[in-house]
Amino acid sequence: MIFLVLFLLAIIIIVANIKIVPQAEAYVVERLGAFHATWDVGLHFKIPFIEQVRKRVSLKEQVVDFAPQPVITKDNVTMQIDTVVYYQITDPKMYTYGVNHPMSAIENLTATTLRNIIGDLELDETLTSREIVNTKMRAILDEATDPWGIKINRVELKNILPPKEIRDAMEKQMKAERERREAILIAEGEKKSAILVAEGQKEAAILAAEAQKESAIKKAEGEAEAILKVQNATAEGIKMLNDAAPSQSVIAVKSLEALQVVADGKATKIIIPSEIQSLAGLAASLKGIVEEDNK
Repeated sequence: MIFLVLFLLAIIIIVANIKIVPQAEAYVVERLGAFHATWDVGLHFKIPFIEQVRKRVSLKEQVVDFAPQPVITKDNVTMQIDTVVYYQITDPKMYTYGVNHPMSAIENLTATTLRNIIGDLELDETLTSREIVNTKMRAILDEATDPWGIKINRVELKNILPPKEIRDAMEKQMKAERERREAILIAEGEKKSAILVAEGQKEAAILAAEAQKESAIKKAEGEAEAILKVQNATAEGIKMLNDAAPSQSVIAVKSLEALQVVADGKATKIIIPSEIQSLAGLAASLKGIVEEDNK
């Protein structure tokens, strides 16, 4: 019976000292109070009463959000700035034995570093230089926490809160800047509109002048063409008369016809050449003879 109890007790002790390390974790093991080994992922056996797991360490990246810290800028403005630190444990042994309360140490180190960096910047530089501050803080913290087995991956300034009176002044400044930009945009719009109207009027005047010019040219060309056609017709008529070789009688008759046209005008005196007068008398005699015959 005693043997059975001892056997069960041994089984319980053996099972209790079998350790399985999960993924992304590490166990720091001590033997008789001194560091012995760091167990990685897998199955391990701990010697009862001699070895013990000193610390279970997570190897995943972790995030810690520190409370806002009061900092003073170079131009003596007190601001509240809170930071977010992304870190990862790379050496479980150094993390276990390097420093007491690692998170408290990182928080104090972050606050000190932040005060040193912001103390060299003025208010405007602090508000516009977040990336520079983040980079400097990450480099300083990473170097300081390296002996603790901690790697600082990123540091971010979460909030920067200036005093209320400065925030009010900044809001007024931003409002004035927006109003200034709005006024500039309105003025530029009116300027462009006036320019477009003037250009439109200019183009309309140019087009009207060009149209008037084209009309005058077309009218002059039409008159010139009409005169040319009249001259051509007159020349063609003269040519046809010359080609027909008219007799002196025909010429006399045409002269009389022309004289009749002239007589239809408003002239009160008409000078008739003697040749035409004799032809006119001959024509009158011929007319009388024709009338006698008709009777």
